[in-house]
Amino acid sequence: MAGSPATGLSTPPSTVDVERGRLRLFAKAIGETDPVYTDLDAAHGAGHRDLPVPPTFLFCLEMDRPDPFAFLTEAGINLDRVLHGEQSFTYHALCHAGDSLTFESRITDDYERKGGALRFLVRQTHVTRAGRPIADLNNVIVVQQEKAEA
Repeated sequence: MAGSPATGLSTPPSTVDVERGRLRLFAKAIGETDPVYTDLDAAHGAGHRDLPVPPTFLFCLEMDRPDPFAFLTEAGINLDRVLHGEQSFTYHALCHAGDSLTFESRITDDYERKGGALRFLVRQTHVTRAGRPIADLNNVIVVQQEKAEA
């Protein structure tokens, strides 16, 4: 059901500071062994001004916004029925520890499959630093629809 009420829902911009400690913890959690992500001297040696942000870390930063699932509640979705569908990233520039990044999200599509048993919300998030594009995050949220009472 493309064009349903959730299409166009957006979240207010949210700004998050990138911290070295979180980058190191994330690198450890994902099993990243390249010291450029954890050691400042290695990062400088590789030509970075600080620790670079690992590619999927931006998705974690997006969750730092106040009430990161408010848009789902606003769309009338029961959070107990939500599944992670897929995600993709398009990068425009590197970001590093010490950067202040702004996240702005919008639901770009909302459709159903399997005779209405599954609902799909497509969300796009633009990430900027001082107004300049850093990345576009795209993710699909799958909602298991509750069965109507007979």
